[in-house]
Amino acid sequence: MGDPLVSVVTPVYNGEEHLRECIESVLAQTYTNWDYTIVNNCSTDRTLEIAREYADKDPRIRVHTNDAFVRVIENHNIAFRQISPDSKYCKPVAADDWLYPECIEKMVRLAEEFPRIVLVCAYALQGLKVVYDDVIPDHRTVVQGRDACRWRLLGGKYIFGAASAVLYPSEILRSRHAFYNEANLHADSEVNFELLEQRDLGFVHQVLSYRREREESMTSFSGRFNTYVTCRLFELVTYGPRYLTPDEQERRLRENLWEYYQYLATQVYERREPQFWKFHRDKLAEVGHPLGRARLAAHVGLYTLDLLLNPKITAARARRRLRRVLQGRA
Repeated sequence: MGDPLVSVVTPVYNGEEHLRECIESVLAQTYTNWDYTIVNNCSTDRTLEIAREYADKDPRIRVHTNDAFVRVIENHNIAFRQISPDSKYCKPVAADDWLYPECIEKMVRLAEEFPRIVLVCAYALQGLKVVYDDVIPDHRTVVQGRDACRWRLLGGKYIFGAASAVLYPSEILRSRHAFYNEANLHADSEVNFELLEQRDLGFVHQVLSYRREREESMTSFSGRFNTYVTCRLFELVTYGPRYLTPDEQERRLRENLWEYYQYLATQVYERREPQFWKFHRDKLAEVGHPLGRARLAAHVGLYTLDLLLNPKITAARARRRLRRVLQGRA
């Protein structure tokens, strides 16, 4: 009859640098009825040693080590399968992020008050910037799932929050052996479109987690290849028919493809590698819109004209190119 059990999960690979801070933030929660599973993905640093150190001190913490290394989305699914059968909610937290003390308490209270909620989100601090703070009006703590999905598909800002900024009902995770689609780098976004069709989104208007700044544009595959532009098109093609009218779908698809080709036109001038173009050819083909050479050429022409008429853009491109040369990335 007391507070419902919350299963906290942290999938981690070589996370020794920030793992202690992450674990300590869970230990500092004002909400105390939780268990915590750290899923070690065959780390080669001191991750396992650190995790076991905390598990030896607190019986609520356990460590699961995978038999073999798996890709990041699969490791998240393994982590979700570790939640307690008695838990009512699941709180993910990335190994290089941390939670503010009231995080779990605030999220659980909202979910308990409104049983139709299938996803609880909140503000997060990313570096020195608060994110997800200008999406839902302050006076609203519950939004119909369909409205949230329509907002996103109609061009609104990302509304669902990153992993450390959300909470899910455990029953939802148990209903899907693979909670995330392991073929999709942005599986967290995809799954929310599935969950919110019939249920609601809850939002706590308070900074409840810290998301460490990751130099995605410099080091990760998503940043280098801009998988975000492919994700937006995938969402629109896959979920637009569910949430939008035919006229809205047609208009947004036209706008999205225009923006996509405008981005690709800029990359022609960046002299991108063959792997970049193969990735985008494949992704466009997967959603039924194969790369059109004539269309790309037209956008390259528009971009070229813009460069000729706008010296500031030309200078900025030259500076980026020089920066890559100096960094040995040319």
